[in-house]
Amino acid sequence: MTRVDFHFNAANKLHYACRLVRKIHRTGSRVVVFSSNPSQLAEFDRMLWAFSPLDFIPHVSVIDRLAPETPVLLASGEAPSPHHEVMVNLGPDTPAHFSRFDRLVEIVSTDEADRAAGRERWKFYRQRGYPMHRHDCAA
Repeated sequence: MTRVDFHFNAANKLHYACRLVRKIHRTGSRVVVFSSNPSQLAEFDRMLWAFSPLDFIPHVSVIDRLAPETPVLLASGEAPSPHHEVMVNLGPDTPAHFSRFDRLVEIVSTDEADRAAGRERWKFYRQRGYPMHRHDCAA
C-alpha cells in the first residue's frame, strides 16, 4: 500500500519541492513530480534548473523518449510513468494514479486555499486507510 507523507506549512511550495526532489534524487530513488496545472509544472521545471547552482537534477517530461532512463519525471496528465517509487504532488487534487507508487508526498503551502485542498486530500487518504505521516516544514 502506498505510504502518504504530508509536508505542510511550506513557505514557498515550489522551492521546497526543488529541495525535496534533490534530496530524493540523492538517495538514488526515482521520482515523478505531478501537477494538474501545466503552468505550475513548467515553473517547477525552470526552478529545477536554477535553484541551486551546484546541483544538477536530471529531469524530463514523463512523455519524453528519455523518461525510462531519467530519474526525475514531470507529469501533468495521466500518461503512464516508467517509475513507481515516489510521486510528489504539487497540485490541489488527488492524482488519479497515485496508488501505483510506493510513496506519495503531498506538499501543502501556507496559502489558505492550498491548505483547504490539502485537508481534503488528507481526509481522502485517511478514509481509505493509507499509512499517513506528517512533516511540518515550519518546525
